[in-house]
Amino acid sequence: MQPFTQCTGIVVPIDRPNVDTDAIIPKQFLKSIKRSGFGPNLFDTWRYLDEGVAGADCSSRPLNPEFVLNQPRYRGASILLGRDNFGCGSSREHAPWALLDFGIRVVVAPSFADIFYNNSAKNGLLLVTLDAAVIDGLFRAVLASPGYQLAIDLATQTVTTPTGEAHQFAIDAAIKHRLLNGLDDIGLTLQDAELIRAFESERQRVAPWLFC
Repeated sequence: MQPFTQCTGIVVPIDRPNVDTDAIIPKQFLKSIKRSGFGPNLFDTWRYLDEGVAGADCSSRPLNPEFVLNQPRYRGASILLGRDNFGCGSSREHAPWALLDFGIRVVVAPSFADIFYNNSAKNGLLLVTLDAAVIDGLFRAVLASPGYQLAIDLATQTVTTPTGEAHQFAIDAAIKHRLLNGLDDIGLTLQDAELIRAFESERQRVAPWLFC
């Protein structure tokens, strides 16, 4: 998993509350567990004018010009600005996979669904929670300024605007450690590799019949 320290990038606004995981990555694309290749189908139902099919080439599909991801001013965005309860719905790790594969490193919103929040932390996607009033101001700024960027610093837990205004955000210490060090569940387990080997060695000594 790629460590997360800082991210400065263009902000793309998704101005809808209760964006669910089926909107983020529709169910027909959940057959793969490779963690990659989902970016072209991110927000597929909103992004394209036809129906998406798993495994199909998206390069020639008709785009919905009104959807923000298709607008030139948001091209190359790495920060997504959302509304309340972002990531609600079914539990699917494919949702953070699709966002990361598209190039989104951070989602900033007033609140997130719990399962989506935990899935994101385990896959290297930073979710930043800010007060609704601050989010409202960011939406206004993004819409008023093409190419609007934010700077996110995980170590200091700050979101900084182009004018220098800094907003603090809270984050669980364990999740912060995981993200800063690029540790997924396997990585966390391997931190105790020596203890695991010692346990297995002792277990084999006192109960050798289990290893026959």
